[in-house]
Order: sequence, then C-alpha cells, then structure tokens
Amino acid sequence: MEELINIFIKAIFIENMVFAYFLGMCSYLAISKTVETSVGMGGAVVFVLGMTVPINYLLENHVLQEGALTWIDERFTEVDLSFLSFIMFIAVIASMVQLVEMLIEKFSPALYGSLGLFLPLIAVNCAILGSSLFMQERAYDTILEATVFGLGSGSGFFLAIVGLAAIREKIRYSNVPPALRGLGITYIITGLMGIAFMSFMGIKL
Repeated sequence: MEELINIFIKAIFIENMVFAYFLGMCSYLAISKTVETSVGMGGAVVFVLGMTVPINYLLENHVLQEGALTWIDERFTEVDLSFLSFIMFIAVIASMVQLVEMLIEKFSPALYGSLGLFLPLIAVNCAILGSSLFMQERAYDTILEATVFGLGSGSGFFLAIVGLAAIREKIRYSNVPPALRGLGITYIITGLMGIAFMSFMGIKL
C-alpha cells in the first residue's frame, strides 16, 4: 500500500506531466481559459489515463514482450512483438478517447461544445502516450501499480490545467501590460507554477 501511495504522489507532484516533462502543453494552454472547460478536459484525461495505462500494461506484458505469448503455447517463447508497442498503445488510446467523446456528447453537450476540437485531440496528446511509455520504461510489477500511476498522472494534469485556468480567470481583472496579455502572461504563470512544483522534489517518499 505504501508503494502505491508513493507512485501516486510522485506522479502528481514530483513527476507531473506538464511541469516536469512539459507534455500535453497544447491542450494545457488552449483549454485553460475557463475553470469549467478545464475541469472537463482534466476529468477526461484522468479517465483516459486510468483506462489506457493498465490496458497497455496488459498488452505489454502478455502480448508484446519477448516470450509473453507462452500462455498460448510454448512454441511462442521466442516471439517478440515489442516493435508494435507504439501502434498498439495509440490504438488503445484512440479507442478510449472515442468512448470519452461519445459519453461527454451524450451527457454534457455544453461541455462537448466548449471543448470542441481539443476533445478528439486527446488521442494525440503527448501526455497520454507519454504515460504509457513511462509505464513501459519503469516496468511496474503489477497492473495495480500501473493503474495508480495512470490515475496519478491524470490527476497531475488535472491539477495543473485547473490551477492555470483559475489564475487566468483572476488576471482578467488585473492590469497586465498590453505586450504580455494572452499567451505571454500565461507562459510566465506556467513557468512560475513549474518552479513551485519543483519544491515538491524535496519530499522524501
């Protein structure tokens, strides 16, 4: 249990996809204009990562790795399908994003309209694929660890995008220099938030 908490906390604060690896910056900057749309996008990312990382873990360990197919027959001991990792991971991600898109369109048409083009673009969000590749690189021992990592990564993205949206809503009433209005001040805020998150690197887990 302690190890799971460790993985979850690290994924949110220390190894945050946005502030530590700068992944998913396109949707992070484009959607974070209002808290409402940011919560919708963040929730969608949490759902997609919570589903895709464990599914890709099963694919990696029971289908793609060398010798992973021995559960079918001993003759497949030397079969190595790891070269298909990228395409299989992307296929799983695209399927989950399609599911999220259909659910949001069904139950929240207003949010679906607000997110617009960026909802299907979750499929090519580098933070989503990055989580699966980090899962592959770190070789977690169990599917539970992979799931916790996926949920932690999604929660970190959620925290980052909602935090930025809340700040952007407030600075509309601030006297921002004309040259910095829009993306200029957003980049500065993102940099400051990244520095703030660096302070979590001192946490002893």
